[in-house]
Amino acid sequence: MTAAARRLRETYRRTRLGTRLTLGLGVLSLAVFAVVGTALTTYMHDYLERQLGDQLKLIQAVQAKDAAVHGTVKQKAYYGWYTAVYDVTDDAVTLRRPSDVPADTRAMADLARAMAHSDTELTRTARIDGEGTYRLRGCEVEPGVVLVSAAPAQDVEETVEQLITVQVVVFALALLALVVSGRRMLRRGLKPLSDMAHTAHGITSHDLTESAARLPLRADGRDGGREVADLRTAFNTMLEHIDDSLAVRAEAELRLRRFVADASHELRTPLMSVRGYADLFQYAAANEPAERERHLARLRAEAARMGFLLDDLLLLARLDAAEVEAPLRTADTDLVDLVQQAADAFRAGHPGHPLTVASDPGRLVLRLDPQRVRQVLDNLLTNAAVHTPAGTPVSVTVSTTPGAALLRITDAGPGIPPDDTERVFDRFYRVDKARSRDRGGTGLGLAVARSLTRAHGGDITLTSTPATTTFTIHLPL
Repeated sequence: MTAAARRLRETYRRTRLGTRLTLGLGVLSLAVFAVVGTALTTYMHDYLERQLGDQLKLIQAVQAKDAAVHGTVKQKAYYGWYTAVYDVTDDAVTLRRPSDVPADTRAMADLARAMAHSDTELTRTARIDGEGTYRLRGCEVEPGVVLVSAAPAQDVEETVEQLITVQVVVFALALLALVVSGRRMLRRGLKPLSDMAHTAHGITSHDLTESAARLPLRADGRDGGREVADLRTAFNTMLEHIDDSLAVRAEAELRLRRFVADASHELRTPLMSVRGYADLFQYAAANEPAERERHLARLRAEAARMGFLLDDLLLLARLDAAEVEAPLRTADTDLVDLVQQAADAFRAGHPGHPLTVASDPGRLVLRLDPQRVRQVLDNLLTNAAVHTPAGTPVSVTVSTTPGAALLRITDAGPGIPPDDTERVFDRFYRVDKARSRDRGGTGLGLAVARSLTRAHGGDITLTSTPATTTFTIHLPL
């Protein structure tokens, strides 16, 4: 490939799609016009020659009779036509006089000589010096006598040339009109694509690194046909998907920041307590046995609290890791018996809250991790005891539905505000922000309960009114 060809190809690649389509339309139209013009010109040329041949045939039918009677042609044909009678002997031809012939008779004599060896009438086109192009026709008057007529073909040639000129002008104007109108139509048809490109450029200038970044731009319009409409719909769907992804990312970043802040705050409290009690050992009062034992007990309590918090965080991290199998040790377990064990432990630890257990099936065996499900039950029962006044009744109900086992933990406490029901399962979230941590826990209990339930293929739902709060555990059968 030459350098010029490569440059031309690179230039074509850099041209806009509308320009490419317009050039393609022009080239295709030019090819169609060339084919149509060539076919029309060829057909017209052949038609005019046939017409001229038919005229020669009619004229010779009359002239042949005239030549047979008088020896030569007495009747004159059209102006510019020539007629000659030849005596043909072997290869020798002799022109009879008088004859209306041009100065150059070689073409007419050759045709007469050829007629001597032909059984049919002959027609040919020849060039006569000083006269131009002529259509020649020969016929035999009698044996050895040949009549040759010549008609000028200049009119045919001029007519064909005029036809070519008209075609060139008309086709050029049609090509120009087609290219101009096609360019406008293509520009209008491609405008939706240009609008989408403009929208895409607008998106590239939008700062997507912001946490609350949204894409306010959308491709609109109704022009362009069904294909462009489908592309526009797919484009806007993609933007909606990007918007949703950005919203999810922003929410995840916000929750991560809040989680880190809450975790730091929750860990800071026991750490500061441990540090404070450790400092007390520097004083003489802390060396007394009773005082030392009391401070050591507080140190162990704070260390245990921090250990529980870290265990919950580690469990949540393991449950959140999609690439790691959920930390469950499943076994065939009687769910009713597991609920009864949790109820007995609750009654012993919270005697101020009367608890009732109701079970529709007497025995319900499921494939689950008994330790983790027991942890879920303990978290929900403890949550009911901590967040309701003393004496508030609590109930646990076990039932089944097609394909699932249901555990309902219900308390008759003050309920949860509607604004908080969607966030009670968030990590470190507390309905009462001023609640003491010693009484209100770490804020991870419900988050751990939901994560463990989902690890079993189930879920937890919450319904709350001012007089009743119910947590429903769904476990697959």
